[in-house]
Amino acid sequence: MRAQRGFTLLEVLIAMTVFATAAIAVINAANIQLSALPTLRETTLANYVAHNRLVEARLESDFPDLGTRSGRSEMAEREWHWRQQVIKASDENLRLIRVQISLDDRFDGVLAEAETYVAKPD
Repeated sequence: MRAQRGFTLLEVLIAMTVFATAAIAVINAANIQLSALPTLRETTLANYVAHNRLVEARLESDFPDLGTRSGRSEMAEREWHWRQQVIKASDENLRLIRVQISLDDRFDGVLAEAETYVAKPD
């Protein structure tokens, strides 16, 4: 008598079930990653807008006045709304500039926030 080689039908079905389960898990993970791409793109662009606004604020004057300002910027064919706050720091020679970015002027959803300190010139 010769020993038979190969898999039984039950072993093949179990292997296919394991593979199908793993494939579904991989597809679901890829789907989650793909659905997050627009949000990641939006957040990245909002961070660019925030940092650009900080640079503009630093270039506008030597020492910024306290208060809040708002405005609009365009980037990547979209209009972004920014709100800039200049806050007095604990040191009289420093100001904190904080910028928030949103897609609407009510700032219901802040997509990015950046801040920097500006020193009073000598």
